Parts: sequence; C-alpha cells; structure tokens
Amino acid sequence: MFETVIGLEVHVQLNTKTKLFCSCPTSFAEHQNINTCPTCLALPGALPVVNKEAAIKAMRLGYAINGNVNHISYFDRKSYFYPDSPSAYQITQLTKAIVQKGEVFIDLKDGTQKRIGMTQAHLEADAGKNMHEGNHSKVDLNRAGTPLLEIVSDPDMRSSDEAVAYLKKLHSTVRYLDISDANMQEGSFRCDVNVSIRPKGQEEFGTRVEIKNINSFRFVAAAIAYEVQRQTEAYEDGVYEQEVHQETRLWNVAEGVTKSMRGKEEAADYRYFPDPDLRPLVVTDEMIAEAKIMPELPDAKVKRYVEELGIKSDDAHVITSDKEMAYYFEEMLENGAVAKTAVTWLTSELLGRLNKAGLSIETSPVDAKALGTLVSKIADSTISGKGGKELLDHMMENESRDIDVLIDELGLAQVSDDGAILAIIDEILAANQDKVEQYKSGKDKLFGFFVGQTMKASKGSANPGKVNELLKQRLS
Repeated sequence: MFETVIGLEVHVQLNTKTKLFCSCPTSFAEHQNINTCPTCLALPGALPVVNKEAAIKAMRLGYAINGNVNHISYFDRKSYFYPDSPSAYQITQLTKAIVQKGEVFIDLKDGTQKRIGMTQAHLEADAGKNMHEGNHSKVDLNRAGTPLLEIVSDPDMRSSDEAVAYLKKLHSTVRYLDISDANMQEGSFRCDVNVSIRPKGQEEFGTRVEIKNINSFRFVAAAIAYEVQRQTEAYEDGVYEQEVHQETRLWNVAEGVTKSMRGKEEAADYRYFPDPDLRPLVVTDEMIAEAKIMPELPDAKVKRYVEELGIKSDDAHVITSDKEMAYYFEEMLENGAVAKTAVTWLTSELLGRLNKAGLSIETSPVDAKALGTLVSKIADSTISGKGGKELLDHMMENESRDIDVLIDELGLAQVSDDGAILAIIDEILAANQDKVEQYKSGKDKLFGFFVGQTMKASKGSANPGKVNELLKQRLS
C-alpha cells in the first residue's frame, strides 16, 4: 500500500491597477503588446519600483492565513531563458518572502477539518504569453510584469480530494479578500501540483514530480489521479527509479495523461542572486494597518450562519463557498427573508433556474432585494409557495418590476379572509353530502379531498392553512 504526498504552488494574479514594478496597466484582453514600457520590456537603463498596493494585498493574505508578515523582505533574480521573458530572469522572493508560514483549514467529507500548512507566499513578476499560429510563434508581453503572489503549501495533502478542497478554500479566500478576481479561465488563478508516493509507514518522501500550470479544479483531480497511478505501477513493476524522475510534466487534457516537459531544475540551476536594482521591501505602520482591514472570511461566516441564523452546516458551506452568493444571501435577509426559508429559495429554487439558463449569481435577472421580498411575501401569507414559484418564473423571464404590482397582475394574492373561504367551503360540502357523511362516520382520509376541492375552487388563491382550519370547524 502506498501513501500519496501532495504539495501545491498556487499562482494568484493580484488585481492591482498597475504592474509590479512599473505603471503599465494590468487590464486583460487588450491589443497585444500595448501595455508595455521600458521597465517591463527590460530595456537597458530602465529601473523597477515596487508597487505598494501589491505589497499590501500580499500582506492581507498573510494576516488572513495566520502567517508571519515580514516587515522587511527581499527581491531576488531567478534566471531562466524563455521567449515570454524579455529580461531572461524573473524578479521574485527567495531569500526572505513577504509572508512566511501560515495555515489553511479544509473541510473533509466526514465533517472534520484538516490543517494544511503554508511554507510561504512571495511576490514575483508574471511572464508574458506565447501564442502559436501554424508555423509561427508570437509573444504578447502585456502580461509581463503583472504582480503574482505565489502561495506555496507544505506537502500536507494526501489525496486529490484534499488538494481540490485546499484549492477551493484558497480560491474563495483570495476572492473574499478582494486581492484577485481568481479567474481560472483567464489564468489569474493557476497552480503547479507536486506529487509523489511512498510505501505506507515510510517517513522519507518519494521522487517528486511537478505538474505545471493547471487552471481547473477538475483537471487538478484528474492529473493527480493519473500521476499517482503511473508512479504506483512503476513501483509495483520494479521500474520506479528508471521511470519516475524529478521532473516537470504537463497535463494533456485531450489524452488525459501527464507528459514530460523538462527535467526539474534545482535552486542552483536558476542562479538566484539579490536583485541589484531593488532595495529591501520595508513595510510601514500605515501599510500594516491597511492590510489588516479585511472582510468576514468563509469560516467565520459559516460559524455565524450556523450559530446565529440556525441554518445547517452543509447549507452554510454551500452559500459561503462563493463570495457573491454569500453577499446575495445576506441582502435577502436585509429585505425581509427569514434565514432558513431564504436558504431553500436561493440554493434550490433560484440556483436551479440559473443553472438551467446557463447563468450565475452575478448575471441573475432576479436581484437579492427582489428574491428577499418574494420570500417575505410567502412568510406573511401574501402568496403561497406555489405562487412564489410562479412569480419567480415570471421574474426570470421579464424585466424587474415591483413585487406587489406583479402579485396583483398575476392574480397570485392568497385569500385569507374567513368569510370568502367559508363561502367556498360551504358550496363544496353542500355538493358532496355523501362524502361528508362518510367522513363523519370515520373515513378521515376524505379530509384531503375537501381541501383539494376547496383549493381547486379558489384557483389556488385560498390560504391552505386557513382552508384546513375552517374545514375542521365546519366538519366537526
């Protein structure tokens, strides 16, 4: 039996207005090479200046994960020669990063939590982007110099499920902190996965393989599963040392396999040395105070939702997994919705309709205020649950309008007036005297028949609670 050992290096593009060492904008999808200057093109004589906002955002993550935020950190040059790196080196932090140590707690399927240690989070400049068209390769340097925060975990994960849970928690955290949009499709949240196996009980780590640049939770799980199987089969076949090397591999989505990219470089291969153009990064008291201003994070929200709002832990985790959904939920409560009912209408009714329409919370045609008001109308018996669903269907397909006006126009208002409901009940009972006699002689199941007939006669507008109450009075 083997044990899997996993560590992740997550690259997060910080959502600063400008690049890490120059004033070029970091906007996405601009015309190629338009957001460049002598500094991010590494032209002779151009000097870098550290982006203060990037440093504060890195510090904010450090405080959020209980890390050590260093008041003095250093920048180093990491030498490598790629077409998308005009300087032939990357400015990064090796000697002393801005954040060291820290922890993230992941939720396991059995309801417990596991601590994943953090080695460090360091600032570095992103590379450009290679584009291949037929026999030609082109380089877009708009992304070159964009501030990255590389978050390096300890090798504490033991399965793909744990790795994905860690990634999702980290993804959620950076979005709550508003330090990155963490858009995986655009590459602003991507990771390198380090995987090895070892016989259970062995303390020494096996040969570590790095799978580079994965930008999907699903692909991370698939790449780990494939690599674990590949290494396990090599071990069982007695060819582990010949086939499993310390190397960098790529995940081939089309074939569902990892493929060798290059031998894994060690620190010495990169020829690190202190960057001669950058002085130590010294953070000020003002920067510390700003970095410590942060929102309520997912774990704290879950705890509050369960303890103060009385909702189930599973529901709280679903809602807080997405920042926009949590804020949507809280706005529903501000507009009169009761927490437990709001959970059902948000996670089941609204999300079901959004998924079917290919929409998200951010693009929902029904805003939080409208859904909160709708839920409150059900709670005060203005409309029934069935009427609420009909109203939500209408709101999904039409422009936003006043809820009360829509209720009147669609004829969804519940009749709660005793006199009006009693008039309907009396007609039903008069037309079904034989069933009334049967009910009074002991056939209690006929009560449901009378309720159904009354609701049908009222075209669903009668308040079901009132119908039950008044029918019991008439039949007693």
